[in-house]
This record gives sequence, C-alpha cells and structure tokens, in this order.
Amino acid sequence: MQNKKIKKLLIGTNNKGKLKEIRALLPKYIKTFSTSEFNLKSPRENGKTFEQNSLIKSKYFSKKTNLICLADDSGLEIDLLNKKPGIYSARWGGADSDFNKAIKRVYKEIKKKDKNWKNKKIKARFICALSISFLNRKIACVTGKVEGSISHEPKGKNGFGYDPIFIPQNEKKTFGQMKSSLKYKLDHRFKAFSKIKKFL
Repeated sequence: MQNKKIKKLLIGTNNKGKLKEIRALLPKYIKTFSTSEFNLKSPRENGKTFEQNSLIKSKYFSKKTNLICLADDSGLEIDLLNKKPGIYSARWGGADSDFNKAIKRVYKEIKKKDKNWKNKKIKARFICALSISFLNRKIACVTGKVEGSISHEPKGKNGFGYDPIFIPQNEKKTFGQMKSSLKYKLDHRFKAFSKIKKFL
C-alpha cells in the first residue's frame, strides 16, 4: 500500500471540528469525502480502546462506501479521574455530544475527588488513534498523544471539544486559546498523523 498513493479518501467522522483538522493535515493531492456526503451515521463504538474504536469506524464507513477510510478516535484522560473520560469523552456530553456539558462534568468530577484541586496540577493527556481501512482490511492503525494539565476554567474559543480546558506541557495557554497553526504542531492528532503519513 505504501507505494500506491491514495487518491480518494473518506474521512470517517461526523464531528466537524475533527473533519476540519484532518483535512488540514492531509496531502493536497488526496480528494476527501465526509460521511455526511453519504448521510452515514456513526457505528456503535463498543471497543475497549481508542484503537479498537477507530478501527470499528474506518472498517464500517469503508464497507458502506467502498472507499478507503481514515477514522479517528480520540479523547481526554485525566489521571485524578482514573483516566476518565477516556474512550467515553464524547459521551460525557450526553446524546448530543455537547462539550459544554462534558466540560462542566469534568470540573464536577474533579471537585468531587479533590476540593483543593485548583492548588495542584491536574495531569491529563489527549490521545488520538488513527486508522486506515479498506473494506474489512486494516491498512494501518497508529496512536499519538500529548501530555498536559487541566486549566482552572475554560479559556479560549478556538478548537473544539475539550480544547478550552487542556494546557499542553510546557505551554501557558489552553488549546482553545491557541491559533490552529500552533495547535496542529503540538496536538495528539498531528503526532498520530506524522506516523500514518507513510500509508497515504
């Protein structure tokens, strides 16, 4: 697969923020399609890891469209919460995956565990598993992660998901405060992308 360049690629997500980020990272010669163009709903993600859920999506969407599919499964792990929300990151926002709701829940759960949490560094990481599948065949599956901590309150309007509450290691700003050009160089999706590029 490495020698044969992929010309057409389905991006297996219904999340507009992820779609935009992935399109920005892909080589320009690849013609991309989104799942919304095929009116496809996401499959049931019943994997136990980010990698398993990513492969569930890439195989499912590929079989539905007959296109090679790149899918992402990503989330936030918070050490104080035993690595939750983890693979349930979107589900913490309820049926609509409302991340304002999810962020409120993160703060509520942290406060429950430690009332003095604002005086400490709450370690966290973003993880991204990217997979490429064609029909039922896995072509590649890789993982990228970025270490950091949880901010005391949401900051910034950029990005999406949990970006306003995550401060990457050695930085002062949250992903939500950063320009996308800087965020892309630091984030978990970019790190996963640098590993999967050779398959594109």
